[in-house]
Amino acid sequence: MKQALLTDTANSDKQAIALAFGKAAKTYDQHAAFQRDVGHRLLEKMPEDLTGRRVLDLGCGTGYFSELLRDRGASVVCADLSPQMLATARKRCGDWRVTYQVADAEALPFSATKFDYVFSSLALQWCQDLAYPLREIKRVLKPKGMAFFSTLLDGSLLELKTAWQKIDAYQHVNHFISANQVKIALAQSHCHNHHLDLTDITVWYPSAFAVMRDLKGIGANHVSGRSHGLTSRKVLTQVEREYQTFQNHLGHVPASYKVCLGVIEI
Repeated sequence: MKQALLTDTANSDKQAIALAFGKAAKTYDQHAAFQRDVGHRLLEKMPEDLTGRRVLDLGCGTGYFSELLRDRGASVVCADLSPQMLATARKRCGDWRVTYQVADAEALPFSATKFDYVFSSLALQWCQDLAYPLREIKRVLKPKGMAFFSTLLDGSLLELKTAWQKIDAYQHVNHFISANQVKIALAQSHCHNHHLDLTDITVWYPSAFAVMRDLKGIGANHVSGRSHGLTSRKVLTQVEREYQTFQNHLGHVPASYKVCLGVIEI
């Protein structure tokens, strides 16, 4: 019974995540400067020439990096939990050397040894247990294939989390795992040949409202276990006031991210 409840909760979370990102499909690109920055850093680790290679873009979103992978010569499969995101990706990339598949990273709908490379930027942190998608990524890669992934680590959005903690006892910021937990997940999924780069990235904003607007604009506003009641303007003003304690001399506030860039060789 307990396992069934856990499964129901996980499925409910996945549906809510897909819905949140689906609603953000039209606004994602205008709010995703940080996501593009991280994705480009990950893309730099891949070969420049992907001619004749088959690449899975897992958690492709609006297809921004799918298009760049295709432009390097790859045949790309865009996979995402959100049908609306896939529809937006299709508008960007079309059907030339790109196909589209609704997919759950923890149970990929692909046969084994299908891809030369997997690219997945800032998608895997939405999985409850990182070992599951890593295991699936390893399964669908060909022998000598490689996976390139980025994920957020514990300490990300610390300022927003700290500001909310001054207001109430609810969880308003998603939980992110530690670098050590990433290493454990890699071991559990038998991805033994890997390299991790850990980096801190700070994005500066005019206000806390602007931080939260970007998070909502990309669909990253679903928090597992959070009350779904509307947040009043008064409460948001309190959050803004608390957030200002992090303000720099120019009057800007930070959104700090701890990012893991991973490369796995099969």
